[in-house]
Amino acid sequence: MAARPTGGPDDGRDAGAPLLDDLMPWSVRPLRTGRPWVVAPDADWLRARWERLTGAPAEERERLFGATRARTTRTAVPALPGQATGTGRFAREAGPCPEPLRIAHGPFDEQWLLPDHRLIDAARPELWRVADEHQLFAVEHGYVPQETGPALSVTALLPDGHSPAGRPGRIRPLFRRPGGEEPNLAPGLLALLRGRHGAAVTPRSVLAWVLAAARPSPAGCVVPLPADTARWTAGVELGEELLRLQLRGARGGERPRLPGGRRPYVRAAVPPVPDAMEYDAGTGTLGLGTGRIAPVPAGAWEFRVGGVRMLELWFGRRSAAGAEGAEGLAALRPGSWPQAWTSELLELITLLALLDGLRPRQAALADGPLITADELRAARVLPVPAPARRPASVLGHREEGPDGQFALL
Repeated sequence: MAARPTGGPDDGRDAGAPLLDDLMPWSVRPLRTGRPWVVAPDADWLRARWERLTGAPAEERERLFGATRARTTRTAVPALPGQATGTGRFAREAGPCPEPLRIAHGPFDEQWLLPDHRLIDAARPELWRVADEHQLFAVEHGYVPQETGPALSVTALLPDGHSPAGRPGRIRPLFRRPGGEEPNLAPGLLALLRGRHGAAVTPRSVLAWVLAAARPSPAGCVVPLPADTARWTAGVELGEELLRLQLRGARGGERPRLPGGRRPYVRAAVPPVPDAMEYDAGTGTLGLGTGRIAPVPAGAWEFRVGGVRMLELWFGRRSAAGAEGAEGLAALRPGSWPQAWTSELLELITLLALLDGLRPRQAALADGPLITADELRAARVLPVPAPARRPASVLGHREEGPDGQFALL
């Protein structure tokens, strides 16, 4: 196994600060769908694509499917954990469309996925086994030089880990087992932090601190750990605000809301086929063709991850211009802008504006004494034992294998 990079004078790391890879050691690569048509911003697109595919003659079905080395219409694969989908060869599939699953599609976008293992090159079943009402996923963003955006985001949805630019990051579940069992933290880390900051330290509060304080670097996501309890408490409180915003009402929370007078509204209806998105900084107006939304803070418009504006990326995935060059089933899209997308856009503007407003508080966490990597080694938190980097076994969990067989994991 190749050694992971360590901090050096030019790698952008805080001196002695550990990597997230050591604090949350079990990570999973991003999903690799292999075919673009299995993900879409509208669930009805996926149902229409399924019907088109399963209703096509054999030769056309092969072409529409889009075979890869990992998947053809005759590949035998087990069902995805928790999904009641077929496991027979897809060449013989004639059943109804599986219920599309809402997922986190890269940072700050939510789309839909056909949760059928026969259609996905690398679905990462180990993620699906631990995705439940207790789970939260930290998703690292690929490093890009001169990046000013966040190092990671958190979601309660199953994430695909898609990176808008740069090297894809890793997906790190907060818990290694279903039911919120066995936190995905370096053995001994909770005990060390409780010894410094009190018994109230929990796996979720560690995640909150990570979300508030993590910074990107060429070596990976860096997480300075504070030695003083006052800064830890402030960072956890800030991280809980960030969690509440990014979870968007999941886990019983409230959806993001700006104060009255700052909330964006539709000033002119979005046309059926908006051709472009433009921003007028002077008036704080976002244009979608002839549609107008205001007020939109400049911080929301300029919010970037991997050097890419999140609002422009969101719109490009839904616009007619974004579909240019699409072939086969990926080109099967509705002809008009759904009203639901306007509501989603208003919420995204709100989320990005609120996240941008918290950046000064995040920057204030940078100064102060740290628990160094040397201290973590002295406490035997580091190096992390190899089993902590592997998924936990899920005993007694039955999953349907290829062609209806069952396996006990």
